[in-house]
Amino acid sequence: MKKNNKGFTLAELLIVVAIIAVLVAIAIPVFTNQLEKSREATDLANVRSAYAEVMTQYLEDGSAASMTVTAQQKVEGWQTSPQPGLTTQINGSESTLTFSAKTTGSYTVALTVDASGAVTVSVS
Repeated sequence: MKKNNKGFTLAELLIVVAIIAVLVAIAIPVFTNQLEKSREATDLANVRSAYAEVMTQYLEDGSAASMTVTAQQKVEGWQTSPQPGLTTQINGSESTLTFSAKTTGSYTVALTVDASGAVTVSVS
């Protein structure tokens, strides 16, 4: 009688499982890092959107305004370098506001107008 020797040996299967385990061990930290960077980008986009809304309200009726957006990040500090910021153009000059990353709470974008009519934007 002829013996059927088709298939993989146990050693071959263990090697394949070991290779897959190494690939997963490498992929998880990379995935986690990219996920945090996407949360960071979401926070920055939400702050920029709040800035646009506050500026629109100011341009429509000339009043001070503020808006709050919820923080999405889970890791303290900005992960990207250089630290991201919010570019503003107020009173005829352009500037960049930098602000600390938050893991809990929210960001507040506030626009204030002083007695002389100078406009100030802050992110906290």
